[in-house]
Amino acid sequence: MAGNAVFEVTDGNFEQEVLKSSQPVMIDFWAAWCGPCKALAPVVDEIAQNYEGKLKVVKMDVDKNCATPGRYGVRGIPTLLIFKDGVVKEQIVGYVPKETIQKAVDKLVAQATQAVKAEA
Repeated sequence: MAGNAVFEVTDGNFEQEVLKSSQPVMIDFWAAWCGPCKALAPVVDEIAQNYEGKLKVVKMDVDKNCATPGRYGVRGIPTLLIFKDGVVKEQIVGYVPKETIQKAVDKLVAQATQAVKAEA
């Protein structure tokens, strides 16, 4: 259920792939039986392609991974969490238009870009 620019993460590699990532990460909590998750999947894939190199996009199957969704209070799916520096900065629950996700991502990508420029 993941496109070329989207990677699957598990409870086992979540810390390495998401919390320790040097760039912002959007994680899509989903399940195979979830209709809205299937509807949102192409949008998530498109976001991943549009922001490649600026945003890491990953998916987590909540039926196969219980610890991480529980740790972050994921009670409904689809849920998108956007992390920056290992901290949740945005949470989007349910099926939403692409523009809603883009606004949240743009804000964090802009902050990350400004931080990199400030360090240079």
